[in-house]
Amino acid sequence: MKPKTRNHKPRQFAPLGVSNGILQLQMFQRRGSVVSLIATALALLCCPGASPAESIRVGYGSLSTNYAAIWVAGEARLFQKNGIDAEVLYLESALVRTALITGDIAMGGMSGTTMAAPRLQGADPIIIASFLNSLQYRLVVRPEIKTVAQLKGKRVGVAGFGLGAHRGAQIMLSKLGLNPDTDVVMLQIGGDPTRMVALLNGTIDATVFNPPLHNRAVEAGMRILANIEDMGFAVQASALVTTERFIKKNHDLTRRAVRSIVESIHFVKTNPELTKKSVRKYMRFKDDRDAEEAYQIIRDILPRKPYPTAEGIKAVLDELSPKLPAAKTAQPRDFMDTRFIEELDRSGFIDRLYR
Repeated sequence: MKPKTRNHKPRQFAPLGVSNGILQLQMFQRRGSVVSLIATALALLCCPGASPAESIRVGYGSLSTNYAAIWVAGEARLFQKNGIDAEVLYLESALVRTALITGDIAMGGMSGTTMAAPRLQGADPIIIASFLNSLQYRLVVRPEIKTVAQLKGKRVGVAGFGLGAHRGAQIMLSKLGLNPDTDVVMLQIGGDPTRMVALLNGTIDATVFNPPLHNRAVEAGMRILANIEDMGFAVQASALVTTERFIKKNHDLTRRAVRSIVESIHFVKTNPELTKKSVRKYMRFKDDRDAEEAYQIIRDILPRKPYPTAEGIKAVLDELSPKLPAAKTAQPRDFMDTRFIEELDRSGFIDRLYR
């Protein structure tokens, strides 16, 4: 049974099934509409001649350092600087993908695997910026599991089937010589906090975590069985995703959103204090050591020019092809729209940020 969670900032909506997920989306849609209406009215009253910023919702599906550029773009008011009133929402696991496809959010931070599967099935999500072109997962196990062989028949917890943590677990298990479909029992547990609790109390025997969260598991007595970074597996990991229909209707808004992310990456690399403050808020850290450790990771992994790569997406498609035949003939370039980054790059905007 999943532990109950209390409401904290950032706002979180945990996936409680399709009907509950739809209800949650409807709830935050109504609440967001009211907030936006009030904000717009106040802006017009205070500044009658000013044009109100365009409002969007930007979701992210994991409490991971990979999404720091989204958090900082909000906290440092970079979205606002570019004429965007962005509400940043934590929509756990598959809910961020559902919300994007249904149009309840304009953009979402998610893995290449999470966005690729629905596109192969007819939806129109598309990557407009990449936060990470490789995976960082650690396979974390209970202390009694000392070898790969001892993992056979054990319970491996993931956020949701077909999502980033699931694919990360499958890749690592395969590289270790296990069949992820038959040698272990995969269980959909939920996001990082839920999986951590499940691992510590023995509900599951193994799971995957991104750094620095894996260190907290080790401090609690768990073991690292494998590190995907040692396996040399390049793949499109975390990315900023929107839909083709949103771009078509909101081309300039999309351009300004990508500019905000590019500026945020620069801000992360050059303003540690506000970045660490954002990390503490969104990753719910209480210890300054955790925030410092996370910041060092974020600063090093975020690319100055956040291009997705065809090679990384091809790796995603190769992994999906056994269960989604359309992946065998899909073209990686069809899963990304890099014109907004290219525009900023060609103009010299990105290079000037770092001078």
